[in-house]
Amino acid sequence: MSRVFTTSIVIAAPLERVWPLLAGVERWSEWTPTITRVTALAGGAARVGARYRVEQPKLAPAVYTVTSWQEPREFTWVMRSPGIEGVASHALTPVDGGCRLDLRVEFKGLLAGLIAALAGALTQDYIETEARCLKAAAESRA
Repeated sequence: MSRVFTTSIVIAAPLERVWPLLAGVERWSEWTPTITRVTALAGGAARVGARYRVEQPKLAPAVYTVTSWQEPREFTWVMRSPGIEGVASHALTPVDGGCRLDLRVEFKGLLAGLIAALAGALTQDYIETEARCLKAAAESRA
């Protein structure tokens, strides 16, 4: 079973300005209220295999492992717990006048339906909030 939540937004800022904000996961709490804290667990630069403890309001802390890192365009990280896998993708695509941000969260596994029923609305709200806040942060740094 799988459940997917997505959102997209066009940001009137070049990819070169947006990527550092998106890729700087440990500083997300500075521009979005959906993140309380992100802590690197192994230190060093973000890359495939990097692990982060992510703390969010209304959710239990979770550890995410980066599974794809394609600077300056995209990264994906995955959270695994018994019965559930959460895959969060973050992608930037250049467009006229800036770039498009696409956020996608997919719940997989035996508990995907239950988690989506319990936290699906919150998940959708969080990714939409993150998209709007990243847009505001990037556009304000013109």
